[in-house]
Amino acid sequence: MQAQGPTVMNEAEEQITALLRQRHRLQPGQENDFNVRNLTEIFAAQEQSARVMSVLLGAIASVSLVVGGIGIMNVMLVSVTERTREIGLRMAVGARTRDILTQFLVEAVTLSVIGGLIGIALGLGVSVVISYLAKWATLLSGRAILLAFAVSGLIGVFFGYYPARKAALLNPIEALRYE
Repeated sequence: MQAQGPTVMNEAEEQITALLRQRHRLQPGQENDFNVRNLTEIFAAQEQSARVMSVLLGAIASVSLVVGGIGIMNVMLVSVTERTREIGLRMAVGARTRDILTQFLVEAVTLSVIGGLIGIALGLGVSVVISYLAKWATLLSGRAILLAFAVSGLIGVFFGYYPARKAALLNPIEALRYE
């Protein structure tokens, strides 16, 4: 059924309900054995399920960002450990704490940005394949791509700071003796 406009929607629902009660021979006070719904309810249900899906996808993305960040931190910690003598040598010949910190932060950001670019490329590729196979229209947002790129860089800075700081604060004499 279709109402003549949104202003008469409630009246149309009442008339439909009355007609169905008459056709189903329901007595006054007897419960309806049918349901009358309008598109507003259906749209509200769809909107609610879309919100739930967005929250779930956001939670999954957050967990993957943390896991990726921890992976970057571990790689950088191993790098600091393996290059302790190099760090000590650089400090012995005049490298400042800031120079070492910058070097390791740049390495961490480079790792995360490369990972972000790979993720963006995979996301674009998968969306193109899904839209082709499922015949769905997909919207690729330039803002979302830039945001993903920026977040990957920030993840590198956030999770790379501790290993970079650890490298920058090494004692040059102890670092040169490290085996």
